[in-house]
Amino acid sequence: MSWRSELGRVYAFAKRNLLMAARNVFFVFELAFWPSVGVLSIGLMTRFLELTPEMTAFLLIGTMALSTIQVCQLDVSYALLFDVWSKSVKHQFLAPMEIRHMAFGSWLVGIGRGLTVFGLQALLSWWAFNFDFFQAGIPALAAFLLGCFLTSAIVGLLVCSLVLLFGTRAEVSAWATVNLVMVFCGIYYPVSILPEPVTVLAAAFPLTYVLDAFRSHYGFASAFSYPVLTGFLLSALYLALAHRVLAAAVTRCRRTGLLLKLSE
Repeated sequence: MSWRSELGRVYAFAKRNLLMAARNVFFVFELAFWPSVGVLSIGLMTRFLELTPEMTAFLLIGTMALSTIQVCQLDVSYALLFDVWSKSVKHQFLAPMEIRHMAFGSWLVGIGRGLTVFGLQALLSWWAFNFDFFQAGIPALAAFLLGCFLTSAIVGLLVCSLVLLFGTRAEVSAWATVNLVMVFCGIYYPVSILPEPVTVLAAAFPLTYVLDAFRSHYGFASAFSYPVLTGFLLSALYLALAHRVLAAAVTRCRRTGLLLKLSE
């Protein structure tokens, strides 16, 4: 298959996600309203509790990571959910495409939306709470954002797998999964305060290392050796596994007939 054909198929999914997002009346809420509310509520809480600048940075980094991941992973999940809602799942998998085209095309749109959310929150944090996200430097910030986007891709692929395995009952996972990950990755607290068995589980999440590495630039000693490298290696492993799980879910969905039940 030529590279032009590959790019064309990726572009097709990216354009579809853009067109569907533009027609969504709640698009502004996903991009602006809820992320802004999240930053303002956490920022105002730090002022009320009179937290130090370091603790304020800890919490704002967490809430911005959460919003960025949520917005990006929704685009990956929408790659399948749009077809579920329009009852056209079988048409997508009859088309000459592969999972990588669907995932990568929708992920690119998610990155664009995630960067928009991050930029808005960073500006709001600087204006309202005097917090500079560029203090850590461009390389550290780029690694932080890439880690968030890789986590988004993993979560989005797993959501698609759950929908294909369990049908529309699993739709809620598109909004609930990130909040579950938040519990284990230390979005609002260091993972060291978790009970011992849960701490071991937290160490299996790439986002735990991404947050740890970025927070080390704001006065917090890193709890891991080579957190950036570890986070990226785990992300690569989980991406490969998530892709295989989704491929297996597609095969099972065809065999059980659920693919037709999710279509007209």
